[in-house]
Amino acid sequence: MKTYTVKVHPSAARLPREEQLAWKIASFAAHCGPLDDDVVEMIACRIVDNAAVALAAINRKPVAAARAMALAHPRKRGATLFGLSPEIRVDTEWAAWANATAVRELDFHDTFLAADYSHPGDSISPLVAVAQQMRLEGAALARGIAVAYEIHVALVKAISLHKYKKDHVAHLAPATTAGIGAMLGLPAEVIFQAINQAVHLAFSTRQSRKGEISSWKAYVPGFSGKLAIECIDRAMRGEAAPSPIYEGEDSVIAWMLGGPETSYQVSLPTEGESPRAIMETYTKAHSAEYQAQALIDLAIELSGQIDDLSEVRDILLETSHHTHYVIGTGANDPQKMDPEASRETLDHSIMYILAVALEDRKWHHVDSYTRERAHRPSTVELWHKIRTVEDQVWTERYHDPDPAKRAFGGRLIITMKDGRVVSGERSVADAHPNGAHPWRWPDYVGKFDGLTRKALNPVQRDAFLSAAQNLIRLDAGAVDALVPALPAGTVTPSQPTGEGIFDHGLE
Repeated sequence: MKTYTVKVHPSAARLPREEQLAWKIASFAAHCGPLDDDVVEMIACRIVDNAAVALAAINRKPVAAARAMALAHPRKRGATLFGLSPEIRVDTEWAAWANATAVRELDFHDTFLAADYSHPGDSISPLVAVAQQMRLEGAALARGIAVAYEIHVALVKAISLHKYKKDHVAHLAPATTAGIGAMLGLPAEVIFQAINQAVHLAFSTRQSRKGEISSWKAYVPGFSGKLAIECIDRAMRGEAAPSPIYEGEDSVIAWMLGGPETSYQVSLPTEGESPRAIMETYTKAHSAEYQAQALIDLAIELSGQIDDLSEVRDILLETSHHTHYVIGTGANDPQKMDPEASRETLDHSIMYILAVALEDRKWHHVDSYTRERAHRPSTVELWHKIRTVEDQVWTERYHDPDPAKRAFGGRLIITMKDGRVVSGERSVADAHPNGAHPWRWPDYVGKFDGLTRKALNPVQRDAFLSAAQNLIRLDAGAVDALVPALPAGTVTPSQPTGEGIFDHGLE
């Protein structure tokens, strides 16, 4: 690894491209080292994880809408869509749009938290879609996924976006772009131009995760993947893009992040190093914002010590800055306390999540979010007794540079009306690599089976799991097996709906 100082340079300095962050990312992507066996295994785990949550969300409204848009862009030798027959193929960028939306909808796949937030697995669907259309082998796809994770984790460790109210798509887009470039074996010059373009277009505000959170949160990875594909395509045609995109006088650091006086320390592998950052990331056992994972586990445990939750007087969560201000009462979002709030808002309300977990002593990706569940009088009463505060100790643990010491939980203090106190703390979720039951291949398969057993027949299930487990040995064309189909009639729509602009003129 090598650490680079990234800051604004005046235009008159004519910063050489070799000294620009986008070039250093591109150079690594073009010359990454071989993949280690444990990295290949974890890539397989995350492919399974993504497919599990995508198929579980297959007929939810945002996913259905994204799929209908994709189906209006048929391509004979394009890419396939989750749940549909491999005979139905669409343009690669639209497959990325629809499949990434399906993966993201339930907020139920992998995460990495550091200076910023991220879901590195959001890059997988766009990479698979490109691999399908370009007829790539599994080994190339694995390389692209590993590079996308590497770049994403590096940027998230170094550059905070949320501090300046920018959404984390600004790190996802260049990571996905770098991964596609690595997968295609493109030269650094081409990847460099594509990254410049992707970063230039990827900045948006964090309003997508504030107040009344909408379905756009699910669409963001699809938007990013579609953008990355278009940027690579343009660069492959010899077109250039704005640069220096990070360091320029009027570029993103200068005007969208910390400004001309700010510098960032970004650590990247050097040419020939093997990408390993995926091993620092972690998935979810519960369908909720990641910072709620450990706290759901904790609430389920503590609930067993309370006979009557109506006797609770007050619940205080001491936690990190991020948890308090993003999903806690520090966000000052009244929607987080409102039973009429959207599902997307409720899964970003630790107050709601704790109330339901304490009452139900379990968590479910559908049942825990129903309108009836959110309106249950006892839940609303308990929900409004919960508040959060930042504890500097938890904030420091959140940002610990040692992955073995990072903590994403908090301390829960439940005070009863009779004065008795029930309390406990959880540093990380049970499923976290440092948790009580760190997830391995069988756990990912268990999640997949739990979410798809009723829909997927055993033959298709086994074929998909075998393809994922043998990713680096898949021949060109065999990558299709990584996008499993469901029985005919299960998925709706399976053709354009006629509702939007794209559906017209297909005759």
